[in-house]
Amino acid sequence: MQKVTEEPSLYRHLEKMPVKEILTHINEEDAKVHLAVQGVIPRLTELVEAILERMKQGGRLFYIGAGTSGRLGILDASECPPTYGVPPDWVIGLIAGGDHAIRNAVEFAEDSETQAWKDLEEYFVNDQDTVIGIAASGITPYVVHGLKECQKHGILTGCITCNPDAPVSAYADYPLEVIVGPEFVTGSTRMKAGTAQKLVLNMISTTVMIGLGRVVDNKMVDMQLSNQKLVDRGTKIIKNTVGGTYDDAKALLLEHGSVRKAIEAARQ
Repeated sequence: MQKVTEEPSLYRHLEKMPVKEILTHINEEDAKVHLAVQGVIPRLTELVEAILERMKQGGRLFYIGAGTSGRLGILDASECPPTYGVPPDWVIGLIAGGDHAIRNAVEFAEDSETQAWKDLEEYFVNDQDTVIGIAASGITPYVVHGLKECQKHGILTGCITCNPDAPVSAYADYPLEVIVGPEFVTGSTRMKAGTAQKLVLNMISTTVMIGLGRVVDNKMVDMQLSNQKLVDRGTKIIKNTVGGTYDDAKALLLEHGSVRKAIEAARQ
């Protein structure tokens, strides 16, 4: 296995670089990420179609990861309910070391070969579900062995890694190897690798939610109205969709408590 994520940076003596030069080079490296993600779209398409098939039958989507990768999975999962109005158990993010690890490094948590499956079992994971392992290196035991156990139980698996032929890919039905090259700071995979993972996760969850009917036209008609900004956004969606005044649209929204329901009521 080639550990691209651990290869030396293309740049030397970073501590001697002027600030603008550092920022410019980081930006130049980040520009490579989009092309790397583009290269996995065919396999990503297959994975999302498989996820949709299962979720339409009542299955769920799980992300498992450690460190930055685990946090990115939790971030993506946690944004689905407010954005698309779905229950919190439709998309679930799990991190090695548990919730404490979201803000703190938990020593050796990622080295466990058994904990990921134990974490999944707490949610009664089954063969209707999909589990995606996120590991920039592709060697994280928590993720690798979690997917291995999933395959033993007939659970659909995918992975997002940034090394070719990574061990995690061997246990993913749909491996996504997004090869972004060495990091600006050698081995700092929260940078390009993390950006690549975030982009892919955005693509997965957004496309899945569209496929599940949680978007109409290009609008988040099921978003949670949890603050005034979102009430304003919902009001404008209604106004732009069915016409009338801002005040009329807001009254409809407050009456029905949902952008979707308000639009449906206005069209009756």
